[in-house]
Amino acid sequence: MKSRNLIAAILMVILGGLSLQSLAQAESAEPFLGMWALTLDYENNSAGWIELRQENGYLDAHMLWRWGSVEPVEFAMVAGNVLMLVRGNDISRKKADGSKRTLHPVYWFEISKASDDRIEGQANFPNKDGIGVQTVSFSGKRISPEGVAPKLKKSMFGDPQELFNGKDLDNWELADEGVVSGWKAVDGVMVNNPVQKTGEAHIQYGNLRTRDTFEDFNLKLEVNVPKGSNSGVYLRGIYEIQVMDSYGKELDSHNMGALYSRITPSEAAEKPAGEWQKMDITLYKRYLTVKLNGKTIIDNQAVKGVTGGALTSDQFSPGPILLQGDHGKVSYRNIVLTPIVGD
Repeated sequence: MKSRNLIAAILMVILGGLSLQSLAQAESAEPFLGMWALTLDYENNSAGWIELRQENGYLDAHMLWRWGSVEPVEFAMVAGNVLMLVRGNDISRKKADGSKRTLHPVYWFEISKASDDRIEGQANFPNKDGIGVQTVSFSGKRISPEGVAPKLKKSMFGDPQELFNGKDLDNWELADEGVVSGWKAVDGVMVNNPVQKTGEAHIQYGNLRTRDTFEDFNLKLEVNVPKGSNSGVYLRGIYEIQVMDSYGKELDSHNMGALYSRITPSEAAEKPAGEWQKMDITLYKRYLTVKLNGKTIIDNQAVKGVTGGALTSDQFSPGPILLQGDHGKVSYRNIVLTPIVGD
């Protein structure tokens, strides 16, 4: 741990109204250990996630805040009844004499227990100029352990449902207000083409979601990703299966077929850009199986929490199928969902 990060963490504790004496008298981290589904005080993209672990004599944590990837925090500690998490990043600033200096601004999270299975907290984001802090409140609910991996039987599946009829988008709608739709149905294909015009203001294109919601299911579809483009298929609106041109790249949790930033495919099964590819996805409770082009790349693995851009942090309610449309051109066809209706 870099000394500047430790100093920053201790400083944040002081700013939080705690004394250095309380550090020596800190209570156990036990009440905070485990996974927490966060609801953030934003109008949209209000989902987050924390996992706190105690291993090899120290605390460690990973966090998801709204968008992007699950990332490790720089420092985690418990002082009194408060859990403190600190994150930051290096930035380069130009000095008056033209030279550069590397700074490490931090943002920090103060978390307390509300009950056995609830937490509440405040996130603090310093302004870029270092003057003033923006604060965001949040709450969290404990996520129970995943349990034993379930076994599915053919008798548990219902009747297949065609989510896209190849003619129109009547069963679909934009997920957010105030965005532009790049989606249309063309000759049996659902096409998204978010065109940006050179020299003009950036256009915010929207994600497309089903009007209906689903709980447990098998989803089959075909997707075509142009070179350099990417999209995503969100299950229940919260778990993103990555869709991107990653042919020829080393295995990564951000490649085609991965559960975005959470589960890395067991092998590279994607095709070159511009070719139609088949996805066969099964979500049952919190367990995920993904087959890409006939190869099983995620095999009944537990999902710890939501992925970036989730519509909600609730993993236990039905949600829509959502197709990411704000990143690049992509085409889908033959989208068929078969619900799991038995136990």
